[in-house]
Amino acid sequence: MDYSDGRRIDLHIHSSASDGTFSPDEIVALAKKLNLSAIAITDHDTIDGSKEVIQKGIPFDFKFLTGVEISADPPPPFSCSGSFHILGYLFRIDDDTLNKTLYTLQTARRNRNPKIIELLNKLGFDITIDEVIDFTGEGQIGRPHIARLMMKKGFVESMDKAFDNYLGRGKPAYVDKYRLGCSEAIEMITGAGGIPVLAHPSLFTIENKSFEELIHVLKDIGLKGIEAYYPEHSENNTSYYLELARKHGLLITGGTDFHGSMKPEINMGSGRGDFYVPYILYENLVNSI
Repeated sequence: MDYSDGRRIDLHIHSSASDGTFSPDEIVALAKKLNLSAIAITDHDTIDGSKEVIQKGIPFDFKFLTGVEISADPPPPFSCSGSFHILGYLFRIDDDTLNKTLYTLQTARRNRNPKIIELLNKLGFDITIDEVIDFTGEGQIGRPHIARLMMKKGFVESMDKAFDNYLGRGKPAYVDKYRLGCSEAIEMITGAGGIPVLAHPSLFTIENKSFEELIHVLKDIGLKGIEAYYPEHSENNTSYYLELARKHGLLITGGTDFHGSMKPEINMGSGRGDFYVPYILYENLVNSI
């Protein structure tokens, strides 16, 4: 991998259009201040952040990729625990199927929130959906926003505690949501001219097969890349994912998963301070289209 030119990118950023706390404008301004050469806003199940940046105009000395992060079910017969997500890059933002499918996913997210609040009420927490909406402002509402409000009201010490004790999978206020099948998510991205990439592979665990077996299946159904560079990946993790990507002819991507104050320990472009994604990965993505 060529690190020689020193240019840094971040291809995994969340805006206030989903569960980040920076607006798309603020993200672009911060990326320029940090001298990042290329970024992608990859909000959960929405491309409103990407649309806003494109509509307002991208600075001429700055590279911007359309992006999205899709919550998906793993392909059968695989079973996994954790965050199984598919990133999409460089798709057409006006693609009709993409926009209709994302609207369905956003509706499922909205319908989930009152059910979570109802369960929290039954557990004795004085919290309403209107409070969450007022607290969050514009953009999608999800569990992180509910967790932040719980913390503000003194119900929990931290967002981690909110998820560990109440909102996480298997906890008393957890409500599952509709997800696309993995093949549907990949087909939606490729159908819009985009590049589907497996997000943060260390954040989920395959329970009944090997990770390489999963990669074989995902590549067969259209996966084009692996997010090998990620702040939570150990050196061994990163080396393993790089080796698999090269072995199976997959693109390599990376990003911080920046959420602003939702994850205050993670800085855009540099993670916890020593994280680095080289510019050549952006070039490889663009050249693959």
